Amino acid sequence: MWCPCLICRFLARRRRRAAWLLFVPTAALALAATMPPAAAAHHERPVFRPPVDAPVTDPFRPPENPYGPGNRGVEYDTEPGDVVRAAASGTVVFAGAVAGTLHVTVDHGGGLVSSYSYLQRLGVRVGTDVDQGALIGVAGERLHFSVRLEGAYTDPAGFIGVRRVRVRLVPL
Repeated sequence: MWCPCLICRFLARRRRRAAWLLFVPTAALALAATMPPAAAAHHERPVFRPPVDAPVTDPFRPPENPYGPGNRGVEYDTEPGDVVRAAASGTVVFAGAVAGTLHVTVDHGGGLVSSYSYLQRLGVRVGTDVDQGALIGVAGERLHFSVRLEGAYTDPAGFIGVRRVRVRLVPL
């Protein structure tokens, strides 16, 4: 029999919520168990190499808001004619001019994209698969290198260098 009082309705709501909280993790575990190993595995981020052998003149400075000032990448002090190489393997998704300057964007999979801006000359076309270290283009007086993860600009320095390995010590 249904009771219209507020206390009974409150307790019934709590029981439904508790049942839901038990159902969600159980359903997630069942779904993960049915997924193939490749789909269940976390996409591992590639280790990037610097795109040029030049000093950084302006590091990553995130803006305070989406339209605010900052540096959404890293500026390298290149000489005109310096070779620009792919920081990691991927597929070229853009290669062309924007507002009179040349740019290349490479998709590395897993929501990770890198861009190379203010090039003097392009060395790739859209759809080209590039390996790490492959020629992307020729730099102008500077190179702007940026990385986006799931559409958000991220500090490229966090991707350049040696992969951190988690070590677990066990007793003998």
